[in-house]
Amino acid sequence: MNIITGNANPKLAQEISQYLKLPLGDMLVTTFSEGEIRVKINENVRGKDVFIIQPTCPPVNNNLMELLIIIDALKRASAKRITAVLPFFGYARQDRKDQPRVPITAKLVANLITTAGADRILTVDLHAGQIQGFFDIPMDHLYAVNIFVNHIRAIKLKNIVIVSPDVGGIKMARAYAKRFEAPLAIIDKRRISGEDTEAMNILGDIKGKNAVIVDDLVATASSLVEAAAALKKQGARDIYATITHPVLSGPAIKRISDSALTKLFVTNTIPVENGKKHKKIQVLSIAPLLAEAIKRIHNEESVSCLFDE
Repeated sequence: MNIITGNANPKLAQEISQYLKLPLGDMLVTTFSEGEIRVKINENVRGKDVFIIQPTCPPVNNNLMELLIIIDALKRASAKRITAVLPFFGYARQDRKDQPRVPITAKLVANLITTAGADRILTVDLHAGQIQGFFDIPMDHLYAVNIFVNHIRAIKLKNIVIVSPDVGGIKMARAYAKRFEAPLAIIDKRRISGEDTEAMNILGDIKGKNAVIVDDLVATASSLVEAAAALKKQGARDIYATITHPVLSGPAIKRISDSALTKLFVTNTIPVENGKKHKKIQVLSIAPLLAEAIKRIHNEESVSCLFDE
């Protein structure tokens, strides 16, 4: 087995390699003077089972192109099997034609990765479950729910209500509610634009309870802040959020800082740089989950047991 990484999230790759007690593979990933990506693998990978740790997070285009070129280099170096480990799968929000004359970028990216030569995909909390069907190669789809559940239990948070920020997130919210044996609430929201939403009504009893909003992705934090404000208005006590992918773009940090949120728990599928760090944001490591999945895939063992509590 060989673990290699591009420039998207080398810190996460280092954590995974330490968990597996394996050194990271020796590879050069840089750019030529005009900006083209240059890749050179500095060790023999012939006949090896190679895992590339490369979330397609911002800068999305650079990281995606890096991934494709690394896959091509490995394929031409006769690697036995190439698994693209995408803790965060970019371009996933355009997963269907919801308006005339728009692309389905999730399918396009799936085609690019497959055509480049990947044999398998490993990812975490896809924005839409149907993206699994866009790939014609095996995909292992992991969930961060147990990481967040264990942490919330560790801080001994009581009197919880699990809140889905929209109707589409009910399935994920139900998984949390089942583990905590807690009630479920849903926020009915209306989308104003591609990045802004307006919270409308809350379905469920949240008065006097500690609300935990669960979602897969926080970008500009518009939806999250609106949801927190609506919950506070309806009488929620403290408001927490567990969100897997911390994109945190644009005014996200300021919005979170000024919001009714008590704490936002995220994972390190995307690196949270110093400019994005804030006292309300706590990062939990996804490395043990990914490392265990990588080990099981390499040993041809079941990955589904990682979904259990």
